[in-house]
Amino acid sequence: MALLPAAGAAAPATPSAAKPCGLRRPSAPPAAALRLGPLFWPWEKVKIGPLSVSPMGFGTWAWGNQLLWGYEESMDNELQDCFNLALRNGINLFDTADSYGTGRLNGQSERLLGKFILECEGTIKSPDDVIIATKFAAYPWRLTSGQFVSACKSSLERLQLDRLGIGQLHWSTANYAPLQERALWDGLVEMYDKGLVSAVGVSNYGPKQLLKIHSYLASKGVPLSSAQVQFSLLSMGDDQMELKTVCDSLGIRLIAYSPLGLGMLTGKYDASNLPKGPRSVLFRQILPGLESLLSCLRRIAEKKGKTMSQVAINWCICKGTIPIPGVKMVRHVEENLGALGWRLSSAEIAELEAAAMAAPKKMVQNVFQTA
Repeated sequence: MALLPAAGAAAPATPSAAKPCGLRRPSAPPAAALRLGPLFWPWEKVKIGPLSVSPMGFGTWAWGNQLLWGYEESMDNELQDCFNLALRNGINLFDTADSYGTGRLNGQSERLLGKFILECEGTIKSPDDVIIATKFAAYPWRLTSGQFVSACKSSLERLQLDRLGIGQLHWSTANYAPLQERALWDGLVEMYDKGLVSAVGVSNYGPKQLLKIHSYLASKGVPLSSAQVQFSLLSMGDDQMELKTVCDSLGIRLIAYSPLGLGMLTGKYDASNLPKGPRSVLFRQILPGLESLLSCLRRIAEKKGKTMSQVAINWCICKGTIPIPGVKMVRHVEENLGALGWRLSSAEIAELEAAAMAAPKKMVQNVFQTA
């Protein structure tokens, strides 16, 4: 599989078994290709506040999660190969959280990223070569700004870093503990002022609550750089689109998590072939109504010589977001890289969205999502 577009005259990817993770910059694509639209070439960068990041990042929710994703520590070598392969092909944004990992493996995602970065240290030339965006859980015992700053310092220890790229509030407590919310916001201000993070972001915020925190942080001299939300062809309701509009108006970059609908948009599953674990319950409810959307994805993918996953991710990029599909196997990295270097036409985007809107059931929204 070609990892980078032929139009860019890119060299073939280094075999996944290779451990070195030195970054490689392919020759620049022709100017005509760049005029097609947003810069989707993996070695080009877009801005999140002061940071320059790849137009797609990778999510690490599965790194340590046994319940939903079947993680085992025997997977660590392949996860390291995933990390190295992504870096070699221009991906520099990796999203994690201090809550990722189940049971005794809580925080495992951050620990693995720290290990992989450290073992690549000889070939990483600049802090911008690897940008970690981590999320701090709004646990009920984190009641003061100081406790939230301590959470940030604990993440830095696990990651073996002096500073995070983006420090994010994982969810809002506005729906159930509004008094806690202000302390968490003050924690973001404090970690930014102390230089523990280069940029500040939020996750699972709706448009109304986003406006509130943006205004509060601005009053403290802290720019809000990113908002992470579930965003895909299965999650394109009024709230998501309103949030995107608010982000655009305020200069906030929207990061799209679950761009493949937990795997429902890959075309790999149907009613007789469901994933193992808790996902199967959700898939059983939604998949039967996705025939039209999946057929549309398949048709466009075949026309473009792409996979359904690549088309679904490219749609997110065409909407001006930075998708962060999860990866836990080298083949996931290889496939997802194929979402870059080209773009859907406006007619194809409209066709996909019409099919998505016609689906009787959409993705269930995060229980912590606010208005």
